[in-house]
Amino acid sequence: MYNLFINTGKELGHINPEIQGHFSEHLGRCIYEGIFVGEDSDIPNTKGMRNDVVEALKEMKIPVLRWPGGCFADEYHWKDGIGPKESRKKMINTNWGGVTEDNSFGTHEFMELAEQLGCKTYVNGNVGSGTVREMSEWVEYMTFDGVSPMADLRRANGREKPWTVDYFAVGNETWGCGGNMVPEYYANLYKQYQTFVKNYDQNKKIKKLAVGPTDKDYNWTETLLRECFRQQGTFPQNFGYMDGLTLHYYTLPYDWDHKGSATGFNDKEWYMTLAKTFAMEEFIEKHSAIMDRYDPDCRIGLMVDEWGTWYDVEEGTNPGFLYQQNTIRDALIAAINLNIFNKHCKRVKMANIAQLVNVLQAVILTEGDNMIKTPTYYVFKMYSCHQDGELLESSINSTEIGLEDQYKVPNLHESVSKGKDGKIHITIGNLSCTDSYDVCSTLMGDNIKSVKASVVGGKMDDHNTFEEPDVVSEKDFDSISFEADKISFTVPASSVMHIEVEI
Repeated sequence: MYNLFINTGKELGHINPEIQGHFSEHLGRCIYEGIFVGEDSDIPNTKGMRNDVVEALKEMKIPVLRWPGGCFADEYHWKDGIGPKESRKKMINTNWGGVTEDNSFGTHEFMELAEQLGCKTYVNGNVGSGTVREMSEWVEYMTFDGVSPMADLRRANGREKPWTVDYFAVGNETWGCGGNMVPEYYANLYKQYQTFVKNYDQNKKIKKLAVGPTDKDYNWTETLLRECFRQQGTFPQNFGYMDGLTLHYYTLPYDWDHKGSATGFNDKEWYMTLAKTFAMEEFIEKHSAIMDRYDPDCRIGLMVDEWGTWYDVEEGTNPGFLYQQNTIRDALIAAINLNIFNKHCKRVKMANIAQLVNVLQAVILTEGDNMIKTPTYYVFKMYSCHQDGELLESSINSTEIGLEDQYKVPNLHESVSKGKDGKIHITIGNLSCTDSYDVCSTLMGDNIKSVKASVVGGKMDDHNTFEEPDVVSEKDFDSISFEADKISFTVPASSVMHIEVEI
């Protein structure tokens, strides 16, 4: 019997809905075919956006969407994507497959998508091949309500009122595909570029994000904070030049040359992949420790705006499109990371899984007019219970499992929150691909009125296909009991559970 301890009287931080954010890039079939099919398509759509995809994402409660990249962001010139579609410039997507990008999905289309989804907007600016003026004019085009060249251009293109830009990143992966810069050089560029990301509406301030590290590049974080942070009161913007610092980390079973199969894996590779995803916690803790020295009040958020699994592409697909299947293993990896983000919610203010549709650890796959939801989708839908909740102190006496010493993982992994309605939400993953576990949960003396639960699970490589779209889904879980302040249940092997408790 494993004991899950929950202190309902101790709140440890607020869980931003944006922790369950998503990422859409002009990459493969993410935007085109996956989200945007055009108004003339036979696929049911509203202003070019697929109705089935939009409805599924709304049901999942998508909180924020990042666009247009990724590596694509630093070769994207926004003026190519406005105005009549027939006159928009075409370009070659040099990062992803060498295909022609016709720019039919641009600023207006992204903002239309966000309005249909009812989610916040995260726009990624171009530092790698763009100019200060270009970035400044884009912000003006999107957010200024007065008389100006860019606001007038927006109106001429059919949008009278400005949009809300919630987050704006100054570049992407400037240590790599965004310019191969050293941190000192980027820090100076960041300070320059962000100066001209203006807040035209003081009631809707844009949160400015600086490009942070990849993986364990702690020197990058140290340098950016040293160069771009100012103590409160010593600078007109209160606490410095940034509202957030990004972090990227992908989970690969092996390495970049041989990533491993999305579906054809064994027990060893199951534990190897899960173990590697736990590196996320180490990276968050160590980067947060650096940030704490400069910003002990956690006013700057750590934004994990690219994360997820990365496998070899599916056979017969364009290698540059990064199309991969999605199994129960990915469901567990999603649960582990979302639990980690919850537990570090004082510093982690946003996270964006890569990517939304048809790319990497996607929540949705499409093929023509067909759409399926992946195991990762059902975990995100399940975890929406945590959005805007308060993290509660919790722990479980887990046991290390695995087939090799270097790839050991805890058998159980959890996070717990309290919603605005007072209900307690427990999410717990069973990382064993063979064994179920009995769990008893104690809620520190609070008498329980009711309990209900659901589960996403199956065999470790179970996945949904267009021929069999419902192999994996979220199902009601009835084998649970409670008495006084205790809950008893058995977590099935390779599964993720949500338990809602009314006290």
